[in-house]
Amino acid sequence: MSRRRIGFWYRLAAVIAKPPLLVLLKRDWQGAENIPADGGFITAVNHNSHLDPFAYAHFQYNTGRVPRFLAKHGLFTKGFIGAVMRGTGQIPVYRETSDALSAFRAAIDAVERGECVAFYPEGTLTRDPGLWPMTAKTGVARVALQTQCPVIPVAQWGANLVLPPYAKKPDLFPRKTHRVLVGKPVDLSRFYDREITPELLREATEVIMAAITGLLAELRGEPVPTALYDHRQVRAEQRRKAAEEGSK
Repeated sequence: MSRRRIGFWYRLAAVIAKPPLLVLLKRDWQGAENIPADGGFITAVNHNSHLDPFAYAHFQYNTGRVPRFLAKHGLFTKGFIGAVMRGTGQIPVYRETSDALSAFRAAIDAVERGECVAFYPEGTLTRDPGLWPMTAKTGVARVALQTQCPVIPVAQWGANLVLPPYAKKPDLFPRKTHRVLVGKPVDLSRFYDREITPELLREATEVIMAAITGLLAELRGEPVPTALYDHRQVRAEQRRKAAEEGSK
């Protein structure tokens, strides 16, 4: 696959990050042939560890099609880290501001330039107790439908065994295996040429998340959950119960 768009900063980041990743994690990477050799596309990936962006970037770097992640804008202002984020073409996200939609515009522009944009559709680490994907935000569907680019579902597992979500200390021994399974493009054609409404975006997002969850079930050798964990719904139920307890 072409490495024409990697550039100096991505190569520098690889020189710094790859050696510790090679020491830390064994690799079982499958489905790289489903990463497009040319043209713009999206990868939609599950997120279960603060370590997995580095582990996943390692995988995709090796395919020759480097990912442009959407990342918190604060990372872009932090010295050398900020320089790397800007130099490697990552996309800043300004949450809860009037600039929040600029990330989607930047993602659309990147896809239309022939780049890969990597989405964590959930927008944060999963809160699901079993580390399955949660219900997702609709940004990935919005970019996919506006560009009609390939959406490649990806499941990963193993970085979470080294650094579980919100853990304070890593578990380094025995050495863990980072496993990746890349699926074929998600068929979203039935959503094309229709008005992009919130309902349509939610439906398309559910199709994407079903593909990711199915791949993760295959990686884990476990059945697909009957429903995705909805963190907002769980929080609302917790608040309702707390209010009931407080009124007694």
